[in-house]
Amino acid sequence: MLTYLVRYPSAALLFVQLLGILLYPFMENTPLGRAAFGAFGVVVLVLALRIVNRSPTLHPLAFLMAAAILGLTLAVELTAVPGLRLALVVIESMFYFYAAAGLIGYMMEDQRTTTDELFAVGATFTLLAWAFAYAYAACQLVAPGSFVANLQPDEPRSWMELLFLSVTVLSGVGLGDILPLRPVARALVMLEEIAGLMYIALVVSRVIGLTIRR
Repeated sequence: MLTYLVRYPSAALLFVQLLGILLYPFMENTPLGRAAFGAFGVVVLVLALRIVNRSPTLHPLAFLMAAAILGLTLAVELTAVPGLRLALVVIESMFYFYAAAGLIGYMMEDQRTTTDELFAVGATFTLLAWAFAYAYAACQLVAPGSFVANLQPDEPRSWMELLFLSVTVLSGVGLGDILPLRPVARALVMLEEIAGLMYIALVVSRVIGLTIRR
């Protein structure tokens, strides 16, 4: 299993992010869990950098954003400077969008489909879901009350709730019990709906077509 994940970086990234979906509910409510969440985020960051390194994108920009994320993560945990958390989630969102674009470029750069590129289809989906979840977190910090849910409607939405919203919107299965209320929040949701539709129509269909042709 480990050899397989090392051989196919996209499979490793997809596996770790799916594992995170199972572990995140246990990481949100305790200091130890939040520390584990930060460490897990570093693992995802390293794997995403490995993916970007294989893609036809500007690698120095990716490493610069990754370094900024690590520095801001430490600063947020050690200090209480206003605005640091907003800067962190904004840069995290930008990094995951950048990594997703790199993976799309990796899948589109030739006329053949490899096993790693098939895993890249799933990894790109999770990267986009993470990117929009961080965008929702930034929106919530700028405009409190942007998202409401049936449980504790007056409280800010947790990371797991925002990720749940992102995955349901990107996959096209619906919003569930979390709704955007502010105009900016609704705009972000609409953009993610369009991104999910275009990803299936343009990228996934091309990869499937090349696989059938092969």
